[in-house]
Amino acid sequence: MKCSFKNDYSEGCHGKILDVLTSTNLESQDGYGEDEYTQKAKKLIQKKMNNFESDIYFVSGGTQANLIVVSSALRPYESVISAESGHINIHEAGSIEAVGHKINTIQSSDGKIKVEDIKAVLYEHNEAPHVVKPKMVYISNSTELGTIYKKDELTKLSKFCKENELYLFMDGARLGSALCSKDNDLTLKDLAKLLDIFYIGGTKNGALLGEAIVINNDELKKDFTYNLKQKGALMSKGRVLGIQFATLFEDNLFFELANHANSMAQKIAKSIQKYGFTFLCKPQTNQIFPILPNILIDKLEKQFDFYVWKKVDEDNSAIRIVTSWATKESAADEIIDFIMDKYQ
Repeated sequence: MKCSFKNDYSEGCHGKILDVLTSTNLESQDGYGEDEYTQKAKKLIQKKMNNFESDIYFVSGGTQANLIVVSSALRPYESVISAESGHINIHEAGSIEAVGHKINTIQSSDGKIKVEDIKAVLYEHNEAPHVVKPKMVYISNSTELGTIYKKDELTKLSKFCKENELYLFMDGARLGSALCSKDNDLTLKDLAKLLDIFYIGGTKNGALLGEAIVINNDELKKDFTYNLKQKGALMSKGRVLGIQFATLFEDNLFFELANHANSMAQKIAKSIQKYGFTFLCKPQTNQIFPILPNILIDKLEKQFDFYVWKKVDEDNSAIRIVTSWATKESAADEIIDFIMDKYQ
C-alpha cells in the first residue's frame, strides 16, 4: 500500500476519542444535542473564545456546514462572495447554487480575499433590483492553498463587512492547522469578535467526523435550529459529535493534533526547499504545494499518493502534499529521502 499524502481525513479518529466513545457507549443520553457531552463541548469552546454568548451547533461535515450557514443567512436574491478556489465554488457539487444563491467569485493567487476584491464585486452589482445583492463574504482559514489570514487582514475584512452590511463567514475545516501555524497571530477569541459566523473543523483534525458551527451575530442565531432540521443536520444521536468535541477541547488535544500535522508538513517543506525547489504558495500549514519536475513527479506517483495540483509549465507542475494528525514522522522521512534519492 502506498504512503498517502492525499488528504487529512483518511484515518479514523484519535485514540482518546475512540476510548470515550466506547466507554460511554451504553449510557442513555438525551437526543438532538441535548446530551451532557454536547453541552460540555459547547461550554469548552465558549471558554476558549471567552464568549459565552455565541451559539454553537455541531454538524457532520464541512459541505453540510457551508450549505446550512449560507442558506440560513441569505434571502433568495442575495449572493455570497468567495475566492475562485473556495471550497463552496469548486468542491461542493453546486450545493450553494442548488438552494438558490449565486456565488460571486474572485480570482486570488493565494486563496485569500482582500477588501479591494470585495469592493470590485459590490461596484459590479449596483443596479438594484436587476442583479443579485452580495450579502456574505466567505473565506477559508486555512485556505485551499494552505495559506492563512493574519489578524490585520481579518480585522480589515471585518471592519469593511460591518460598514457595508455584509456577513463575514469563515470556513474552518482546517482551522486548527491555521491557528497552529508558526505565522499565525489569531486566536479563537479574535474570531469570536471579528466574524459573524464560522466553524471549527473536527473531521480533518482527529475526529471521526464533525464540525462546530459558531454563531456570533445575533441576527443569524434566530431559528437556526430549523435550518439544521430541514437540511437533515440535526442528529438524533448528537452525542456522537458532542463527545468528540468535548474530548478535543478538554485538554487542548485539538491544538496538539493540528501542531503535529503542521510540523510534519513543514519538515517536508524545509527539506524540499534545500533542494532548490519553489512552492505555489508559502508553506504555512499542513498543506504544501511544491513545484517539481514532471519527471520526478512520475517517479513519486509510483511510491506515494498525492494530487498533482496544476501544471506550471511544460516541464514542471505543482503537487499537493497534505499531512494529518496521524502522519508518522517515518512517512515524512520516507518521501524526503525518496525525493533526494531520485532527484540527485
